[in-house]
Amino acid sequence: MELGIHFSNFTLPGGAAALAPALSNTARAAEDGGVSLFTLMDHWFQMESLATSYDPMLEGYTSLGFLAGQTSRMRLGLLVTGVTYRHPGLLAKIVTTLDVLSEGRALLGIGAAWYEREHLGLGVPYPGISERFERLEETIQICRQMWSTNDGPFEGTHYQLAETICQPQPIQNPVPILIGGSGEKKTLRLVAQYGSACNLFDFGLEGVQHKLEVLKGHCDDLGRDFDAIEKTLIVSNEKFDNPDQLLADMQQYSAMGISLVTTSPAAPDPAGWVSRVTETVLPRLKQL
Repeated sequence: MELGIHFSNFTLPGGAAALAPALSNTARAAEDGGVSLFTLMDHWFQMESLATSYDPMLEGYTSLGFLAGQTSRMRLGLLVTGVTYRHPGLLAKIVTTLDVLSEGRALLGIGAAWYEREHLGLGVPYPGISERFERLEETIQICRQMWSTNDGPFEGTHYQLAETICQPQPIQNPVPILIGGSGEKKTLRLVAQYGSACNLFDFGLEGVQHKLEVLKGHCDDLGRDFDAIEKTLIVSNEKFDNPDQLLADMQQYSAMGISLVTTSPAAPDPAGWVSRVTETVLPRLKQL
């Protein structure tokens, strides 16, 4: 099983001036320690479940571009891009640029978006949930078309593109798409139809097993190979305080098909936390 690091807490000692070195040091510690995926959030305001809306939050794709120059092996992505935040044609170009400049390490993590306060606060339209899912599917279709030989028009319900030119093309052809979320009717169906990977919350062993069974059912209905989809799981960093229990749980998740577990490093020293985890836990995790 592989390890992903999800850098989500920018409330760190030293204020804004310390964020660039903190982020780069954590990413380098992760890559040096054998982490395979490094992700950031796609928010403009910090999540209220983690801190307050007034706590620091960096724009995701700018930050990933910075990290592309600080690393050389790990995959880089957002967990996950909100579909409402960028026009899909521009999103495809942004992710393509990240893939080219990282030499083929970009991952498009995408979801239907949920944080209404930051939309209203910054004047970004926030349609209802059904429309957001319609826009999510069209956005995935647009990205796939732009990462193909078809540079013609796209005519959707919500988006109309006269041309889908994307040059240069991404180094990965196409960029893998991770669809975040665990909704059984819409999200997991989209994973089955379009996704290279899914990202599930830690609902417990029975809960995760159920979500995977639902995903397999959608795959069977669509004629998709269930085993071709990477299954990832995000867990609390508190679980790493008890490595033996964590590894016992991960062994059972691995048997279900989960191949990567993601967690957020603990403040106030995320780089130090990552170094400790990659030295003490990751070698045992990789043996599962």
